[in-house]
Amino acid sequence: MIDPTRHRQMEELNIVTLCTRILQNARNELYLNMRYLDISLSSLGAQSDPACLGVGTDGFVIYYRPEALARLYSRGRVSVNRAVLHMVLHCLFCHMDTRGRRDPWLWNLACDIAVESVMDGLYLKCVHSPASLFRRDWYGRLGRQLNVLNAEGVYHALGNMHLSGKQLERLASEFYVDDHQYWDLPEDAPKSSMVRQNQWNNNRDRVQTEMETMGNQQDEESKSLLEQVRVENRERYDYRHFLRKFSVLREEMQVDQDSFDYVFYTYGLELYGNMPLVEPLESREVSRIQDFVVVVDTSMSCSGDLVRRFLEETYDILCEADSYFRKTNIHIIQCDDQIQQDMRITSREEMEAYLRDFTIIGQGGTDFRPAFEHVNRMVKQGEFHRLKGLLYFTDGEGIYPVKRPVYDTAFVFVRDQYTDISVPAWAMKVILEPEQIVEQMGQEKCSWAGAQAPGANPAETGAQAPERKDRP
Repeated sequence: MIDPTRHRQMEELNIVTLCTRILQNARNELYLNMRYLDISLSSLGAQSDPACLGVGTDGFVIYYRPEALARLYSRGRVSVNRAVLHMVLHCLFCHMDTRGRRDPWLWNLACDIAVESVMDGLYLKCVHSPASLFRRDWYGRLGRQLNVLNAEGVYHALGNMHLSGKQLERLASEFYVDDHQYWDLPEDAPKSSMVRQNQWNNNRDRVQTEMETMGNQQDEESKSLLEQVRVENRERYDYRHFLRKFSVLREEMQVDQDSFDYVFYTYGLELYGNMPLVEPLESREVSRIQDFVVVVDTSMSCSGDLVRRFLEETYDILCEADSYFRKTNIHIIQCDDQIQQDMRITSREEMEAYLRDFTIIGQGGTDFRPAFEHVNRMVKQGEFHRLKGLLYFTDGEGIYPVKRPVYDTAFVFVRDQYTDISVPAWAMKVILEPEQIVEQMGQEKCSWAGAQAPGANPAETGAQAPERKDRP
């Protein structure tokens, strides 16, 4: 007589073994077509979890419900391959580490849209599935606002669209693939979120290196993936700290408290009455900004409001007591495909007056060369005492100069609103967070029509759609 418990255990073991083979085959097929994902694909284990709503990952393990994975496989290997790649891309793009205050439900949706947009652009047989008309329409809408459809940009774009609850439900149903309940690791978990983040940061660096090394061998459709990887790998600067790179060392008339010795001063007063042995120095060496050039791109692709906010943020930093000398020589140049205005600022009062009456001049094409030629002429004519650097605020779409200037140059971009593929190797790239140039720092402005967390499309995983976190 067969023991029913033993028989059930053997069936469960067989199903788990089968599911393990399904996931292994999916990884192998993805690796053969995308060699640059070798380490990333092997970084995720596999574990059965009856509580999983289809498939999901915490960055260390792929969790799955056996029945759901079996139904997914019954629709074809492409469905499983896409689900595995979907989760790997979530890990590579740091979607599990929700930097800052966000609406969890809307963030989940934005992450799914970002990942699916990359996969729908991969015309590889192992993952290709024709994108629906609905998807293509939304990719077009978002693409008109963003150069790269990464999660951060999609999140803010969706928040600013003021979508209805029904529209959000339709989006969630279309793009749902995996269960995100595993993203938030328990505080007492041995594998912390920091360990996970470091691991996938290293994986992402490796992916970018290998994709860039492939060069022309890389398929055209893989470029969208490379762009997203570059966006996540970019270096984020403290803008205030970055501006100090352009400071110069010079003497200024002020008491140097650091080099003043009070011991000898008071000793002289005690010994000789009212005659100190040493007196404080009347000048000191300070490192501050003196000669500086800020060029703003006033082409049609740049927002006037964004330019104004950038100038205000730069002005606030320069107005700090230890940032610049009392007498400055700052040129603010407006340029599209030609020089439109060159305003020389020598004092705080002039800067305040300039910002009060600031207007965008230009709105033509974009060519960075006229601004550099103009500044180079001023350098030769002795307009600057010691020009250390030039900041060029732009979206990156224009013609760059080939030759490196004698002064340091930095192109300043706003995250999710730029293209930096053609920036010359000799120039620095600074990516500002949108929060750095908005009026209310650190406050999210995502006003969208509140809706209860909608159910997603169970047809994607063969499982019941998860009840994702509702809007707080």
